[in-house]
Amino acid sequence: MSGPSPTGRHGRWRDQLIALGWLVVVWNLLWGDFSWGNLVGGVLVGSAVLLFFPLPPVSFGGRLRPRALLVLAVTFVTELVSASIHVAAIAVRPGYRPRGAIIAVRMRIRTDLNLALTAELLSLVPGTLIIEVDRDNGVLYVHVLDVRRPEDLTDSRERILAVEERIVRAVGSAAELRQLSPSVDRR
Repeated sequence: MSGPSPTGRHGRWRDQLIALGWLVVVWNLLWGDFSWGNLVGGVLVGSAVLLFFPLPPVSFGGRLRPRALLVLAVTFVTELVSASIHVAAIAVRPGYRPRGAIIAVRMRIRTDLNLALTAELLSLVPGTLIIEVDRDNGVLYVHVLDVRRPEDLTDSRERILAVEERIVRAVGSAAELRQLSPSVDRR
């Protein structure tokens, strides 16, 4: 049977239509008015964006796990608030000069989706910033703020890997869950 697979041509068209729908919504939100003109303009601009700047296909082989997704969301909000307070305290402390560091963290799950989700969540938390993503080797280069001792680097690596683990537990496949073993080299 040589027909297109569900994730083949039909899946690609579905993904393109979903992306177009979101681009139209964003276009209307940017204009601040949902009108027929903005709707048509959004379809035209969104179609041009998808035609001239095509996104690479991102496959999703996992499944959503509501409980793990809730843990991911609650932990993210907790880290967001805690990091915001920490960065604010650094900003108002007179004479204090925080030291930053750039660390390389090898991800255990090297799919594009996992790298992107992990990088996005890390970038949203104050005090961490993604400097570079090495797709081929599955390495994130992350700038971390307020490093005072070598243990802070180890703690930052473990925190980044914990974010990756929560993401995989929330949306990963069974094979990806098996890869989350502690015996994997984390350098």
